[in-house]
Amino acid sequence: MKRLLFSLAYLFSFFSFSLAQSDSSLLKSLQDEIMLHGTCYENLRVLTQSIGHRLSGSPQAEKAVQWGLKTMREAGADTAWLQPALVPHWVRGNEWLQVKLPGSKGFEPMRMTSLGNSIGSGKPVEAPVIMVQTMDEFYKLSPAAVAGKIVFFNYRFRQDIINTFEGYGDAIKYRILPPVAVAQKGGVGVIIRSVGTGVDDVPHTGVTRIVDSVRKIPCVAIGYLGANRLEAACRQGGVTARVLTSGKMLPPVLSYNVIGEIKGSEFPNEYVIAGGHLDSWDVGQGAQDDGAGCVQSIEIIRAFKKLGIRPKRSVRAVLFMNEENGSKGAHAYADSAVARHEKHVLAIESDAGGFSPRGFGMDMPLEKKSIVRSWLPYFLPMGVYDFSGEDAGVDVSPLGKSGAALAGLYPDSQRYFDIHHTDEDRFDKVSHRELKLGAAAMATLVWLASQYGL
Repeated sequence: MKRLLFSLAYLFSFFSFSLAQSDSSLLKSLQDEIMLHGTCYENLRVLTQSIGHRLSGSPQAEKAVQWGLKTMREAGADTAWLQPALVPHWVRGNEWLQVKLPGSKGFEPMRMTSLGNSIGSGKPVEAPVIMVQTMDEFYKLSPAAVAGKIVFFNYRFRQDIINTFEGYGDAIKYRILPPVAVAQKGGVGVIIRSVGTGVDDVPHTGVTRIVDSVRKIPCVAIGYLGANRLEAACRQGGVTARVLTSGKMLPPVLSYNVIGEIKGSEFPNEYVIAGGHLDSWDVGQGAQDDGAGCVQSIEIIRAFKKLGIRPKRSVRAVLFMNEENGSKGAHAYADSAVARHEKHVLAIESDAGGFSPRGFGMDMPLEKKSIVRSWLPYFLPMGVYDFSGEDAGVDVSPLGKSGAALAGLYPDSQRYFDIHHTDEDRFDKVSHRELKLGAAAMATLVWLASQYGL
């Protein structure tokens, strides 16, 4: 082991020495500029507290687009523009949940939130509640056992999966599949234990799957503590629930991606982009998801311009619209890139919160991964070391079809799913140092890719 560590240390020292002659000083200046003078935290304060949550198609989303264009220009982008995308417009409306527990004389309210894109009942639905732990358990139930019932899916986010994004991938089917599956067996409603890690009573929303040909039923999530109470009651039997949801899908709305660019000095028709998504769910303030990624991307433009850095390849910051419930902005950007014959060398996404950066996921060929990993010495002083992941992000993924290398910022994930898609995703949950560190890590990778290509 000692011999291996010595070899790694020697290897890193070699890379650092060979590259440092021309690069280390510039990158240290870039990182210092962001940590000492960065405006991303203040930009996030303005976005979240003057506009707030901003679901696609909403008036707040339109305000966010105008904020993004103004902020991109103030950051010093050579050019900044809006790229149209037709996005879905879902509205939540009035909603509530009441439960009658064993031994109770009447119904009592339970904190809840409808699942995104679900279509509301329009009137209260009252029915007995049955509980299942897994989808497999539900699939074994007969239609007669489900008909006329509200089904409670009591699947817990697995705490033994240390990478919480892997845990999210394991649990998310309980938000996606139940509405259609229950309706097909004659059920009249769905309650899920929220897909989240927090030990609190905060429900998590998020997109679910609706099929036009299948009857629409109420679909709601409850928090960890509420789910514990409902679980205990269901084990006794005799639970009844009343639920009202009013969600509906309105006609699509014309919205926009916001793009800012610094023109490359040697290869202006090759692009390195960094981005986050400007929309958020209609709860909280959309601070970690994904105001953080947006302001970090704008910060790259600001820092480059402040230091007079002219990258060899063109650098773009992209604020994507509609990641949460449609990804229309991602496809609009990728389609435009193809139509304009743009060569994207690298596309980086920040959509995992503004927590301390730990590394980058890489969705690219092995030889390109090797190039990025050779730059590791520049990241180690920031505590950024993990380049083993393979995921990049929803908004950059369509660019992979045209050959772009993709990367996703990996922050420390342990607290992200405590607040993901909840009322708790607010500005006061963001650390200015962690947010700036993420921006500095992204700026470092953007500069290296713009300088050397992949």
